[in-house]
Amino acid sequence: MPAVVVLGAQWGDEGKGKATDQLAARTDYVVKFNGGNNAGHTVVVAGEKYALHLLPSGILTPGVVPVIGNGVVVDLEVLFQEIDALEQRGVDTSALLVSTAAHVIPPYNRTLDKVTERFLGKRRIGTTGRGIGPTYSDKINRIGIRVQDLFDEHILTQKVEGALDGKNQLLVKVYNRRAVTVEETVEDLLQYAERLRPHVADTPLVLNRALDEGKTLVFEAGQATMLDVDHGTYPFVTSSSATAGGACTGSGVGPTRIDRVVAVAKAYTTRVGEGPFPTELLDEDGEWLRTTGGEYGTTTGRPRRTGWYDAVVVRYAARVNGLTDLVLTKLDVLTGKEKIPVAVAYDVDGRRVDEMPADQSDFHHAKPVYEYLDGWTEDITGARTFEELPVAAQRYVEHLEQISGVRVSSIGVGPGREATVVRHELLD
Repeated sequence: MPAVVVLGAQWGDEGKGKATDQLAARTDYVVKFNGGNNAGHTVVVAGEKYALHLLPSGILTPGVVPVIGNGVVVDLEVLFQEIDALEQRGVDTSALLVSTAAHVIPPYNRTLDKVTERFLGKRRIGTTGRGIGPTYSDKINRIGIRVQDLFDEHILTQKVEGALDGKNQLLVKVYNRRAVTVEETVEDLLQYAERLRPHVADTPLVLNRALDEGKTLVFEAGQATMLDVDHGTYPFVTSSSATAGGACTGSGVGPTRIDRVVAVAKAYTTRVGEGPFPTELLDEDGEWLRTTGGEYGTTTGRPRRTGWYDAVVVRYAARVNGLTDLVLTKLDVLTGKEKIPVAVAYDVDGRRVDEMPADQSDFHHAKPVYEYLDGWTEDITGARTFEELPVAAQRYVEHLEQISGVRVSSIGVGPGREATVVRHELLD
């Protein structure tokens, strides 16, 4: 049985949660391998909308083991708020596993994240202020707090002391904030320890044994390719590896065990936060996409920036992730447009560029080169086979497939779990 990575091909918010949720019906484990509660997934099941921020989307499917991998940074308060909210709605969360090596977001990193972003002013990155970046920095600087530390108060206290030595200097002398005490931090973290204990596991061992037993695993990325810390639009990126390679480092499963890499892309493009966005629309078309598509952040509620489909970005995602399949979402949002622009290349200072510019400055100056495809007016939300789509919608999908360099295996035609056209099975 396969191990499948599901990730975003654009700047996030593509509908990965829905794709993972669909796979979960035939999956044994769903593994979140990167990021934290700075991104959300909205999943609609039987007309009920669920907004997930930290928990893997597979938690909504009975019989699936949801796993928070070692590559995730965990805000314990948010974790249990989310668990409580699901339990109140009748969702059983008892099967959740959390890696003993996952890093915990201490309260001082949330404070630092917010004050640092304000301090940057016009040079701000667009962070959500949830302490994600500072916690990944601590991880790399080897002063981080891990889940396993919560069960040894002496070690936890030592680690918090070490981290606060430098952080309090910043808070007090640079940002004019009060110093954080070791005692208040330790107390804050320890309040969750016993409730967390039943969920903590050596998840790399669990996952590799599951593969040995022929189980099916889905690895769910937070954020997306263009926000990857190495391969995204740096520095306007997240702090983790959101590409296929991150599934291995963030879960403890080796690359030879991954069978398929599935990327999710909207039939247009959106972005939240700062940074370059070649196809961005600042006119009535952009507002139409935002309103029709409900383009507001699941976690922050921020309006998303909107633009037409960018094939250069998706071709790049296909290359750096080794994509085998593309899931195209929100095709129904485009219904009603007479002509639909699609970016097939860039104009960079008078030069046509067909692939993602390697130079950051070139990407900042890139202007889209558009092709214009015929639109459709028919309601497509009831379509369940490719042949039931209007001919123009079929041609749109086929053209995106051709210029993006990866087959379109599934098409979202509405927000519900069932509103999907399947062209190729993702698990076979």
